[in-house]
Amino acid sequence: MGRAIWAVLRKDVRSELRTRYALNALAMFALTIVLVVSFYLGPRLAPRESITPAIQATLLWVALFFAALTGLGRAFVHEEEVQTATFLRLNAPPAAVFVGKWLLNVILLMLLSVVVTALLGLFLNMRIANVLMLGLCLLLGGFGLAATVTLLAAVIAKASARSALFAALAFPVVFPQLVIAMLATEQALTGAPWRAALPQLQGLGAYAVAMTAAALFLFPYVWDA
Repeated sequence: MGRAIWAVLRKDVRSELRTRYALNALAMFALTIVLVVSFYLGPRLAPRESITPAIQATLLWVALFFAALTGLGRAFVHEEEVQTATFLRLNAPPAAVFVGKWLLNVILLMLLSVVVTALLGLFLNMRIANVLMLGLCLLLGGFGLAATVTLLAAVIAKASARSALFAALAFPVVFPQLVIAMLATEQALTGAPWRAALPQLQGLGAYAVAMTAAALFLFPYVWDA
């Protein structure tokens, strides 16, 4: 199983480095959101003034969510387009295919999180009071978001209206996680004690575990359909 997971991950990493589709889509979407908001709000802020941590946390997760919808939804569409899906079905267990693609999506989301956080700090004066807490929020949120996106990418791989279907399926599933992640991120930005942030962090962890387990259970049925 481990070798199959590594083979899928290595294949997808090489493909992404060659085409850079997801990387470019993620970066451009995140950059667009941050720049539009900063150019609108920037002139309205006094020197050294920043928007509230609640708005900054919301912008961070809105950028991550919509960038993920834009850049990570082709995880299985590409396999169908280049006709390698059948090869994967014959040569790798469904769980290995899912985990390999999930790991790539986690890596891409973590890279995107660093970029968006840096952009918010640069253009909107976002200050992080607790870096460790913010990193944990982004990691746990990234695990859950990647699991959801990976499973739904397999569901819509053969659909005609992929983009609309992907967004319609993803938002109701991810919405509870986004709310919890925004609350936890706001607490990391304001320097709230760990005791106060613990319920949100536990919620993110539980969501990540539940979504990953559900995706692993459902993926074989979706993949073989």
